[in-house]
Amino acid sequence: MEEIKVYNTLTKEKEVFHPIKEGEAKIYVCGVTPYNHPHIGNARPAVTWDIIRRYLEFIGYKVTFVQNFTDVDDKIINKANAEGSDWKTISDRYIDAYFEVMDKLHVRRADIYPRVSDHMKDIIDMVKTLIEKGHAYVLGGDVYYDISTFKDYGKLSGRKIEDMLAGARIEVNDEKRNPGDFALWKAAKPGEPFWESPWGKGRPGWHIECSAMSTHYLGNTLDFHGGGSDLIFPHHENEIAQSEGCTGCHFVDYWLHNGFITINSEKMSKSLNNFFLVKDVLEKYSGDALRYFLLSTHYRSPLDFSDDRLEEAEKNMEKLKDVIARVKELSSAEGSAVTEASKVLADASDHAMAVFHEAMDDDFNTGLATGAMFEIAKAINVYYNEVHGGIAFDKAAFEKAGKTFKTILDILGILEKEWKKQEAYDDKDYNDLMDVILAVRQSARKAKQYQLADEIRDKLGDIGIVIEDTPTGARWKKRGV
Repeated sequence: MEEIKVYNTLTKEKEVFHPIKEGEAKIYVCGVTPYNHPHIGNARPAVTWDIIRRYLEFIGYKVTFVQNFTDVDDKIINKANAEGSDWKTISDRYIDAYFEVMDKLHVRRADIYPRVSDHMKDIIDMVKTLIEKGHAYVLGGDVYYDISTFKDYGKLSGRKIEDMLAGARIEVNDEKRNPGDFALWKAAKPGEPFWESPWGKGRPGWHIECSAMSTHYLGNTLDFHGGGSDLIFPHHENEIAQSEGCTGCHFVDYWLHNGFITINSEKMSKSLNNFFLVKDVLEKYSGDALRYFLLSTHYRSPLDFSDDRLEEAEKNMEKLKDVIARVKELSSAEGSAVTEASKVLADASDHAMAVFHEAMDDDFNTGLATGAMFEIAKAINVYYNEVHGGIAFDKAAFEKAGKTFKTILDILGILEKEWKKQEAYDDKDYNDLMDVILAVRQSARKAKQYQLADEIRDKLGDIGIVIEDTPTGARWKKRGV
């Protein structure tokens, strides 16, 4: 396995990744609370971890990827009550909505999508163990974690216990031992769903849910745990306290957190009414353009959302589609002429792949990895034009470059469907017909019948066929290909 360095939020430095078990990687990523359609802030970690997973698998790791749905939550309950519905109807609706847009972003499905509602026994068992070990206490029908019993509390966020406050989702109880103690189990209230427990009817606190689900599927120690930077405290800090307090084992080796998405340099948030739903963005831009936009900046850096950047991303996608079309066009060509041009192409292929690996091995830097993608794309374009200009073809060099280009795009998850399209020019009769039309148009140009030539070009354009006049003659392609 090649050496990968990742920035570990726990140690605040880059570290070489050493898996718990050689050749395997266990990943848990905090998923969404399904009470509304996912916004682009939800899409960023999904795309980030999809690429990390693809790359680890590409270099030989067996990856087990788990991402939860928090389907029991105040926001879901409030929405259900407002609609006169129930929590499961709401969560099912928006889990379906999540998959719908993530499929359009080419986010591959996790190996396991646990739901909180399916793991109540695991959660209750973990709370019972924490009480038995002296890390938790019962207060009425509630159960709280006593942060003073965990000496390493604050090690992820860097906060001190004396500065701790109750988490944003947890109601403050004046009877708690410490103001920073957080709820593991909450007594049922009227109008809320509940489950039976040793402490009465109730439901779990937010943080205990991920501890129970991650250890259930991945064991006591995980290779990677991910999520947005906003989850470092209190959520991930509390996960560490719960999990390590319960099992006595180190919980996570590498914590990776993606940066915020900003709007005009302000953090995107519902309170500021400056957030964008993925489904709304996809009405205007392609899934490939949005995915490229999300990966064009290093995952730990803030990412400023703008129409200008998405429009530029869309233009880049069109350019890459042209390269894919050219790779497919010449894939059936034959030739073994090793020329200076083909040597340059082969060298460019090697260099692009080396640059790509270097970028991805350095904390999964997709922002730099895209440079390798455009480098090999440019080299393919240059060679394609040289071949059409009459230079002898070297199939081996071109196949090597095409494979490099496709490999990089596949790991980044861009334009996957373009490779599967059956282009019109693959059909010999269609191709022969276009050759005739172009010959007629060229005869009109030679006869200086430019109006007729332009009319042929424009009529073809109306049905989605673009004519490109080059120094070596006219070429055609389907628009968007």
